Amino acid sequence: MNSIKDSVHDHIEVEGVAEELLDTPMVQRLRRIRQLGTAPFVYPSANHTRFEHSLGVYHLANQALSHLGIDGRTAERVRAAALLHDTGHGPYSHNLESLIYRHTGRYHDEIHDLLDTGEVAVVLERHGLDPERVADLVRGDGRYGQLVSGELDVDRMDYLVRDAHHTGVPYGTIDHGRLVRELRFLEGELVLAEGNVQTAESLLLARALMNPTVYNHHVARISKAMLRRGTERLLRAGATDAGELRRMDDRDLTVALRSCSETAEYARRLDTRNLYKRAVWAELDAVGDDLLAADHATIRNLEADVAEAAGVEPEHVVLDIPGRPSIPESTSRVVVNGDVRRLRDQSTLVQAVLRVQRDQWRLGAYAPADATEQVGHAAERILGLDLDALVSDIRVERTATLDEFSED
Repeated sequence: MNSIKDSVHDHIEVEGVAEELLDTPMVQRLRRIRQLGTAPFVYPSANHTRFEHSLGVYHLANQALSHLGIDGRTAERVRAAALLHDTGHGPYSHNLESLIYRHTGRYHDEIHDLLDTGEVAVVLERHGLDPERVADLVRGDGRYGQLVSGELDVDRMDYLVRDAHHTGVPYGTIDHGRLVRELRFLEGELVLAEGNVQTAESLLLARALMNPTVYNHHVARISKAMLRRGTERLLRAGATDAGELRRMDDRDLTVALRSCSETAEYARRLDTRNLYKRAVWAELDAVGDDLLAADHATIRNLEADVAEAAGVEPEHVVLDIPGRPSIPESTSRVVVNGDVRRLRDQSTLVQAVLRVQRDQWRLGAYAPADATEQVGHAAERILGLDLDALVSDIRVERTATLDEFSED
């Protein structure tokens, strides 16, 4: 048994299959992937990694299994899945997930191909565990997959607390001890026991508060968009392929971007934090449905059109169009008066949080600091943004209003 000191959970005891998995190259690679991708551009202390997060998820899964009375091979399978659940991440975590998916057809929780062969597969089989069934749990399949990937999963419980701790932001603080203790299985569904509507709401609120403050902070979004654009050019230049990219760590990708002539400028800007600025920062009500539904190719064509209209190089315009606001936590199940109910059907807080998320939603158009004005005007025209009705409420911001006074 290994006892590992953790910044969030104090001592984590690792034993059994997890102890042997810990030193495999696939798990050790997670030491070189930062949990929050480009967020350290905003929060310099947010340098925690997928490795320590995976240890935390393993720890909470172990506690949940104990409270639920699950042991034996089933428990070992869940522990292995908890430790391995992030091994499918590419460099910079979620920052490049959509790009990798477009080229490989796989999200980070789809790791069946990674467990087919290799050292991890050997370790699992040595402990009598089927690698395919462990990969199923990572994907959230079946009764026990809900513990690893679901609305009430231990993954969420760890990353909210850990991200808050390492950024210094208090909003992600939740009572993960109570959440773990109150988990139950009813008719195959993972639920929170009677009297825990507020417990479920706390998880929802923590995520809702962390979104604008950390996960969707505009500097994190700009740097993520630049990283993604640079990596797309890296693939297009043939300097790497999607399969290799998927198994890179943060260092590998940084070196690759620096070494390729077509991406070196992006690497230089990211290395020196010489980031693009906001040319347009538009609310949801200003954006048409066609633009919200635009696919990757359409967005790239629009960027080219904006660049041409603004008289700048194509690589100097980056559009950042998030999906519509949603609250996955609202589907969490809680027991109320003996009935299992979705949180959204029980809590009036859900609709309030959704309204807040709508208010916080922004479309971003980014450009170098000396090109924001012309790119902003061109983007308004080309994208058909309906800004006239919003200007009086100061509901569209340009870099001239905020970035003159603050780096962030």
